Amino acid sequence: MKNIITYYENVKRPLVLDGAIGSLIQQRNVELHKTLWSSYANIVAPEKVIEVHKEYINAGADIITTNTFRTNPTAYNKALLKISNIDFVKASVELAKEAIEENGNIFVAGSNPSAEDSYQTFRNTSKNEIELNHKSHVDMLWESGVDFILNETQSHFDEIKIICKHCNANQIPFIISLFVTQDGKILSGETLNEILKYVADFNPIAVGINCVTPEIFSGIIGNIDTKMRWGFYLNCGSGNFTDTEIFEGVTPANYIGIVNQNFKNEPFFIGSCCGSSPEHTKAIKEFIIGKNRS
Repeated sequence: MKNIITYYENVKRPLVLDGAIGSLIQQRNVELHKTLWSSYANIVAPEKVIEVHKEYINAGADIITTNTFRTNPTAYNKALLKISNIDFVKASVELAKEAIEENGNIFVAGSNPSAEDSYQTFRNTSKNEIELNHKSHVDMLWESGVDFILNETQSHFDEIKIICKHCNANQIPFIISLFVTQDGKILSGETLNEILKYVADFNPIAVGINCVTPEIFSGIIGNIDTKMRWGFYLNCGSGNFTDTEIFEGVTPANYIGIVNQNFKNEPFFIGSCCGSSPEHTKAIKEFIIGKNRS
């Protein structure tokens, strides 16, 4: 099994995480699904998903993310697919693995989202269902052959606790990436510092901030404990988080300005989120390589 921390220590630079998948697939006129969103493309247009993965690799990504943001049981069980949840996840991971073509320098991150909508304060799912959702999805991703679990856009403390305990107990390498509001709290009310202090005890690969706007990120970055490995991939879309159609709102050039401001804090990884494209990834990689040469 490839070790991403060892790789990071060898290359001596931040690792480049890929960018948006769902909004890119959406822009290519692929049918989306009310419950499964862009993960439905793994079934109806797998060649498009592989195409997107390869474009990010060619742009310089060290890490590509599986298109599994809504293959988790809570979403899957509402979709009434004929394929089993296990087979659905496995097929989704295989698309990412096919795209890397056995390139040993590319890591596959298994995307594990919040049980319900990441921007939703109140949830309809029971505590037992939430626990089963995360444990099952993490296990399905790991057993399908991802290199680590990227638990992204996490916004509720009870879900973060379940993920940390399960991954740590089963020796599954993981990152916890948080969706944080402008007051520096996740949606369940805990501060960023509270979350980071808790997560640190479970030995994650890193912690992250994702899908927040550059403006919000600039206001909360000072609360990140940079003694931990950390990273970010920010929302580059236009409009609101809940918009059904997502387009570029932050250009690659503007995004690099944000990357430059935070480079001194030595991030473990840097990527981009909704509304971004391989052009953002290319700009990030070129900036990092340029910094390393200077």
